[in-house]
Amino acid sequence: MSKREAIFPAGRQALYEKHRYSAAVRSGDLLFVSGQVGSREDGSPEPDFAKQVQLAFDNLGAVLKAAGCNFDDILDVTSFHTDPDRQFETVLAAKDKAFPAKPYPSWTAVGVTWLAGFDFEIKVTARVPVSG
Repeated sequence: MSKREAIFPAGRQALYEKHRYSAAVRSGDLLFVSGQVGSREDGSPEPDFAKQVQLAFDNLGAVLKAAGCNFDDILDVTSFHTDPDRQFETVLAAKDKAFPAKPYPSWTAVGVTWLAGFDFEIKVTARVPVSG
């Protein structure tokens, strides 16, 4: 049985420790990434929605990189939206930038009423590449 290994992006471990969770957990060749939001360096929300979404993808990229992964390794995505109808086109633009070619990961989008001051959150499951 594989042991869990906590993964933290460079320079942001204190934010996760403050709230007592891991940015990601690796078990075997799978990586389970906690929901990433468009938080600035101090953990506060980026007020501009388009920038908040891009920052969430950037923060996700930093977690993936810390685990030796990238966006091509993502298998499954779940995203959370406070106003899906209004936000969808902005999210699609960031999605297309992160996943420019087939095959795309599976994706579930969920409308929610609360994200702790944020308007978008993205969590993923990825396969960690075999180092060779």
